[in-house]
Formats: sequence, structure tokens, C-alpha cells
Amino acid sequence: MCELLGMSANVPTDIRFSFAGLARRGGGTGPHRDGWGIAFYEGRGCRAFHDPQPSADSEIAGLIRRYPIKSRTVIAHVRRANRGRVALENTHPFLRELWGRPFAFAHNGQLKGAKRLPLGAYRPIGTTDSEHAFAFMLHRLRSRYEREPAPATLDRRIAEIVAELAPMGVLNLLLSDGRTLYAFADKRLSYLTREAPFGKATLVDEDLQVDFARETTPDDVVTVIATRPLTRDETWTTIPPRTLIAFRDGRVASTYAAA
Repeated sequence: MCELLGMSANVPTDIRFSFAGLARRGGGTGPHRDGWGIAFYEGRGCRAFHDPQPSADSEIAGLIRRYPIKSRTVIAHVRRANRGRVALENTHPFLRELWGRPFAFAHNGQLKGAKRLPLGAYRPIGTTDSEHAFAFMLHRLRSRYEREPAPATLDRRIAEIVAELAPMGVLNLLLSDGRTLYAFADKRLSYLTREAPFGKATLVDEDLQVDFARETTPDDVVTVIATRPLTRDETWTTIPPRTLIAFRDGRVASTYAAA
């Protein structure tokens, strides 16, 4: 199984601390050696890095840990391959355009029959069931809306599409258009919201601690989503199984339970 990391914030925020913990699980403290990727949204643009090498040993991952890219929305993934060979084209998060926006998607789990789903104009580049599911989601959205809908409308439609996919297998996912970060939990996904008063946090997978009171302003709100909690001294909230949460500006915007 793979591991996911997401971030939603109300101001551009440095994710290096959380990414350091995730990267160690990619072949260091965890078995997820089959590639990794990360996508940072900047306005309407998206900066992405991928590598089929283990993130614990990757020179590119090392660059991300040193380079203070700040973003309001981030999706990252470390892979343990079960569908599709170890290759650059099979690393998450996958990126595609819809309504003039870059959508990013990362998935943990297996979906039986995903490659038989209708994809419309979208074509997978790799061979994973995850990328097929992503293409299916975008096809469904494009088929329903010629133009970009309001965020609340999009929340409801994505919840409906996720409910179509959920019976096919294990579906833990992160999806974003740069404005909203969607997190759907099937078996295991947790989140943590940091806001004033800020305190210290220590990683589970590395001897690294940050005092967020020194790194933030009183108005900052940052939510981090992860497959497993990344810190040992903060309180993480487990997302209930088969629940979709939409995060905007670091806060929960809407919640939907899959039927």
C-alpha cells in the first residue's frame, strides 16, 4: 500500500517538515520504495516533481527538503507498487487539465475493474488503476459541466463520483484543483489542523522538531492530511471510513459520507 500527504492552508506555507517525515517512509522507515511525487499549487499553476527512486534515497527528494517552496495546497505520495510497473509514468500525483485548471490526484489502494471505466477524451499515460480512476473522475466532471462550477457544487459532484468508485476496492485519495483539497478515506487517513496558539511538533520517522510559533503568524491556518500521523506530540483526527472531506484555506468546507 502507498502513503499520502496533503496540505491545505490559508497562506503560502512551507511543507518541508511534513514532507521529511513522509520521505523517510519511502524506503527508510517504511517499505514504499517504488517511487514518489509531490505537487505544489501556485495560483493557477502547479509545480510538480516525480521520481521512480525511493524517496528516502532520492536526490530530488533531498532538494525538496532543502528548498522552501511555499504553497497553499500540496499533494504528495510515496508508492509501493501493486498495479503497474515501477516507472516514472506510474508515480503519483497524476496531473491533468480541466476548465483551465491543473487537477492533481494521488491514490492509495486497489480498484478492481478500474481499467474498464469510461474515460472520454482522457487517456492514461501509465498503467495503474489509480490513473484510470483519475481519468474517469475528470471525464465525469467534464461531461456534467461545460464551465467550472461553484466550489460547493463541485464538492457535491465529486462526492457522487467517489461514491461510484468506492465499491470497486480500497479508495484512499487526495484530489485538488488548487482551490480545494479533497480527501476520501476508505481504510486509513488522518488530518491535523494547526492554528494559534502554535506549539512544537516532533516527527515520528525522524529526529526533527519544529516550533511553529516561530514559523507562523497568529492568522495562519494549516491542515495536514496523512495516511498515518506524522508527528508524535500532536492530536490527529481520523477521517471516518468512506467519508469525503473538502478542505479550503486550511479548514473543513464540507463533509460527505459515501452511501
